[in-house]
Amino acid sequence: MALNRTELLELFRTTATEVVEREFGEIDERTEITDLGIDSLGMMEIISTLERTAKVHIPNEQLETIRTVRDLIEVVEKRQVAPGSS
Repeated sequence: MALNRTELLELFRTTATEVVEREFGEIDERTEITDLGIDSLGMMEIISTLERTAKVHIPNEQLETIRTVRDLIEVVEKRQVAPGSS
C-alpha cells in the first residue's frame, strides 16, 4: 500500500529527528533540507528509510534534484506509482 503525502511528511520528520538526534521546529513541505543541518550521510539515512518504508528505489540522478522536503516527497510518490519503481 502506497504512503500518502501526510504519511511521507511525518516519516521524514521522524527519521530526520532520529538521524540528527535533535528536535526540529516546524518542518513542512517548503522546508529546505539544507536549512535543517542534515549532512549528506544523514540525508542518505533518511532516503534509505523512505525507500524501505515506501518500497521504492530512488535513482542517484533524481537525488541530485532534491532541495526541499516537497521535492523528496514528490519523488517518492512518483516512484510508488511508477511501474518497476521498487
